[in-house]
Amino acid sequence: MKHVLGAVCGASVLLAVPAMAETTLTIATVNNGDMIRMQGLTGEFTKKNPDITVKWVTLEENVLRQRVTTDIATKGGQFDVLTIGTYEVPIWAKKGWLVPLANLGADYDVADLLPKIKDAVSADGKLYAAPFYGESSMVMYRTDLFEKAGLKMPEKPSWDFVIDAAKKLTDKSAGTYGICLRGKAGWGENMAFLSAMANSYGARWFDENWQPQFNTPEWKTTLTTYVSLMKEAGPPGASSNGFNENLALFNAGKCAMWIDATVAASFVTNPKDSKVADKVGFALAPNTGLGKNANWLWAWNLAIPAGSKKTEAAEKFIAWATSKDYTKLVASKEGWANVPPGTRTSLYQNDEYLKVAPFAKLTLASIDAADPNKPTVKPVPYVGVQYAAIPEFQGIGTQVGQQFSAALAGSTTVDAALTAAQSATEREMKRAGYIK
Repeated sequence: MKHVLGAVCGASVLLAVPAMAETTLTIATVNNGDMIRMQGLTGEFTKKNPDITVKWVTLEENVLRQRVTTDIATKGGQFDVLTIGTYEVPIWAKKGWLVPLANLGADYDVADLLPKIKDAVSADGKLYAAPFYGESSMVMYRTDLFEKAGLKMPEKPSWDFVIDAAKKLTDKSAGTYGICLRGKAGWGENMAFLSAMANSYGARWFDENWQPQFNTPEWKTTLTTYVSLMKEAGPPGASSNGFNENLALFNAGKCAMWIDATVAASFVTNPKDSKVADKVGFALAPNTGLGKNANWLWAWNLAIPAGSKKTEAAEKFIAWATSKDYTKLVASKEGWANVPPGTRTSLYQNDEYLKVAPFAKLTLASIDAADPNKPTVKPVPYVGVQYAAIPEFQGIGTQVGQQFSAALAGSTTVDAALTAAQSATEREMKRAGYIK
């Protein structure tokens, strides 16, 4: 009970009034820059919603995936809001594990969401998660180092150009590496990059009959090229590097090129974060002339698990964190260049954003170029650019990622890694009934 002062016939008395019931939302999220920024701004949400308190559980990407998947599959109920990717949304929606988002508010403007991203977080015409930021991948490169070496980055580079430039720009004695790429094992870490790279080389995870394809020449070319490029022009210990580790290396001036998420663009050009902020250029992810670039499509999204008893408060928070007003809030505190990208059409029509975000048009072009329904050169039975949207992929992708990370570390050969990937994937696909 709360006590307030009242007056009866001129005399002051204490009146007991029921206090507003407080709801605590537990939110699981990934330790990426945009999410950490959101946590810092949560006070703005609780100010408007004094009956809601927010508790954050911030985890490294692979750990987040594990914890959230276990919790939702066992109906553990630890979390009220989940940060999940475009891979999980349609699969979990079909299993009845997510609450459809039907009450985001009149001013939310669902129609403003970028069509590719909106489709990726919908099932049967209903929105099951709200995109916090969307991304593809692209080349980020040091304009000063390119100039010094007399190299000019094309807007649509080939892998041959990138490989040649990486070798020329490597100066190990000065601690500068020609290229930084993901090596840390995980279906959403090294396999996000390698699956997209493989698509550009004409490889695929499965043929039309769900037979794994790691025993094909296209995969051998992809993995051989990647391992030899990283040995010659990559940083030491690359098999431990994921998105955040490579971001730190690039910002410290250690990488001439980095091919990774378009969302990194605002961090590498921010003088607060990056030593090389004024020396960064952008290009589309590389290709081999087969009609597919090595770029993916992804969004980190906020969703409500079906087990939550706090769906109304959870949906309020999601509406706030993924709204146009949240974008304006970040812009007012951090500048337009640092708003969460890749989710709304209106952002790419906003002159204030376009003025300060030299990467905006290329981000949108990269998102538009990714086609989850036709991700590969040859036909495939799955949807998804850097993953196959089937429940088994999480386990398979992680096993394969461990083999490929070991090949990069030199503890196994490319051939042995591909053989192990093929047999592990065949075994899982047989067990799941896709193949006999």
